[in-house]
Amino acid sequence: MSASADSFLQRVWYDRHAQWLSLVLLPLSWLFGAVVTCRRLAYRIGLLPRVRVARPVVVIGNVTVGGTGKTPFTIWLATLLQAQGRRVGIVLRGYGGNSSHWPRDVSSDSAPEEVGDEAVLLASRTGAIVVAGPDRVAAAQRAIERGAEIVLSDDGLQHYRLARDREIVVIDGRRGVGNRRLLPAGPLREPVSRLTQADLRVISWRDGSARSLTPVPATIQACARLAEAWALVGGETRPVETFRGSRVHAVAAIGHPQQFFAALQELGIEVAPHALPDHARLTAADISFPDALPVLMTEKDAVKSRAIADQRHWAVRMDVMVTEQDAAAVQAMLDRLG
Repeated sequence: MSASADSFLQRVWYDRHAQWLSLVLLPLSWLFGAVVTCRRLAYRIGLLPRVRVARPVVVIGNVTVGGTGKTPFTIWLATLLQAQGRRVGIVLRGYGGNSSHWPRDVSSDSAPEEVGDEAVLLASRTGAIVVAGPDRVAAAQRAIERGAEIVLSDDGLQHYRLARDREIVVIDGRRGVGNRRLLPAGPLREPVSRLTQADLRVISWRDGSARSLTPVPATIQACARLAEAWALVGGETRPVETFRGSRVHAVAAIGHPQQFFAALQELGIEVAPHALPDHARLTAADISFPDALPVLMTEKDAVKSRAIADQRHWAVRMDVMVTEQDAAAVQAMLDRLG
């Protein structure tokens, strides 16, 4: 999808002054909803088979399209499990990867154009067993073959063929569920009622200021904060706050790039924004500008820019903060897995 088309849909779905435009798309939403309902029913009654693998499976997903913070939360969850000595496997589709064979084992050195940018990011940040592939069952089985004791399925909520032991739904705290309509009239992949069926609901805030969100039943809240920046050339690290008062270029090819730009601006950084479609393959022209200003980008974009970066380019790490009480709720859910 082009950046302009994505921007238009974001406005229709989330700007209450423009939501009337979605009315013309309602017939398509009804058709989409019928397909979603029939598909889920087919899995529930056994017309379409679910496959249970040999280790517990925890799905982390969302009911809306676009970024909600599920990947940072997956990183946090994997780190929590690893701190307990458990070998974690992470499986995901490998969106944007053009590999000729699947599933694929992923490491921090894997080529993102083959396995997808999020897969390389997860491998780099967690050191977990990461396997990418459109067939989540095959990917999970491969992760278990490699020694995974628990499998996290990133963005796997609607992949019902892989049986799951727990479901975690991540909701964007700022945008919520938009106009509450199904695609394409709204941002929903499934009806809002699907939220109540998950084992855990996570409201994800990108600015670190958790607030109540009445329309969505939340269980815990997670604050995703920009932490430090690291140079793509040379590896130097520095707090992202050291860019405060400076003008920078900011590049983001993620589900909701404005959140990245806003987070930088809230730190007092003057941002020249450059939004690109989610998962876009970056070229030198996308990240190079006719001046010497620093270029800040998301970690997901950084893994695609390693071969074309220079001294101006910095990746900004995002960390998830969860209160002790909410972390205990997550732990209690995991403990029940046995």
